[in-house]
Amino acid sequence: MKALLGADLIDGSGGPVLKDSAVLIDDDRIVEVGPKAAVTLPPRTVEVNLAGLTLLPGLIDTHDHLAHKNYSLISRWEIEEPASLNHLKTARVIEDSLAAGYTCIRDAGGLDAGFKFAVEQGVIKGPRLLTSVAIVSPNGGIGDRVAPSGHRNAFNDDPMHPNGVANGPTEIRALVRELVRVGADVIKFATTGGASSRAGHGPKDIAFGPDEVKALVEEAKSQEKYTMCHAVGGPGLRMCIEAGVGSVEHACYLAEDPDLAKIMADKNVFFTPTFEVYEFHSTISAPHVIERTKQLMHIHQESLHMAVNAGVKVSSGTDAGGFVHGDNAREIELMVERGLSNMQAIQTATGWAAECIGREKEFGTIKAGLYADFLVVDGDPLKDISVLRNKDLIKMVIKGGEAYVNNLPLGEPEPVGD
Repeated sequence: MKALLGADLIDGSGGPVLKDSAVLIDDDRIVEVGPKAAVTLPPRTVEVNLAGLTLLPGLIDTHDHLAHKNYSLISRWEIEEPASLNHLKTARVIEDSLAAGYTCIRDAGGLDAGFKFAVEQGVIKGPRLLTSVAIVSPNGGIGDRVAPSGHRNAFNDDPMHPNGVANGPTEIRALVRELVRVGADVIKFATTGGASSRAGHGPKDIAFGPDEVKALVEEAKSQEKYTMCHAVGGPGLRMCIEAGVGSVEHACYLAEDPDLAKIMADKNVFFTPTFEVYEFHSTISAPHVIERTKQLMHIHQESLHMAVNAGVKVSSGTDAGGFVHGDNAREIELMVERGLSNMQAIQTATGWAAECIGREKEFGTIKAGLYADFLVVDGDPLKDISVLRNKDLIKMVIKGGEAYVNNLPLGEPEPVGD
């Protein structure tokens, strides 16, 4: 067994900090959590001294695009470079994400399930991965990668990466089944355009009709899969919320429709605002994207306040993929800058995030029976949230009881006792 001793423990539930804590680990699971003075260590337990440090659950990003490198069409078509090079770069992104303290990432489109299998089989190091594989949308939607000429990608025909375009309830149900067949853990779909969508398909423009959304959500539930919906504003936002989607991604214009937040709370629909991607779009993007983003920035913050006040749970998702990977914790900082308390912001990337992706019985908080996934930092994120983003302050990253990052000043811990 192993014991993490002496840290200030933030357990991810929003509860009080446990000072001078002890966490007992057996293999990949947490066995006991409590004050150090109250936890009896079995003989030959390996002690790890974390005095003066902060121990948190491993962080979770509920909306990432690990296989995407930028917003160019040839990059999204995966013809910018040899496929082998692109895959190796994606593997590096996955490894870097773990090193940044993220022990679970839900990919929101673009990553095939092979990368998840590679992590599970120990081929590469990385967070626990949940994949959506593709974004389901109709012709002309955000999942339909069409060139300005109207041409579609004729170069990639990967059976592990189905095209996400479907029209009508029958096609949509068939596509959901196909995505599950190739390894999707969650079904991602879009009912509106977005800030970065092509001109003519904006954040409030509708995609899909109510019958199509109903069919998708029903089929995903029949396959025992969660759903996540890209919906920025307008009728498409209301449509997915009323259908009972698992989480709404972006929802920038939620505050324009005040009763929606209450519906979300009643249906336990999570809100993933992805502030980080809009920070990027507000300065570095096509002119029409910058203009759209500047128009929604203020109401996006209002939407967060309205959702939290209504009792909606918020999850931290970066929407990384068009900008630099590995800076995921900037999203947690932005939660604070937009008005959440430091503790609430931490919950968006731990306990609430685990609930959002349906894994709260496995990880996301620090309690007996869950996986031993931890982040150890030198600093107090309840006083300064930026310590979670500072890689120089990351002292340990542990996933399943195994330390993937160990920057503690002492050498290997030694077992003590008889």
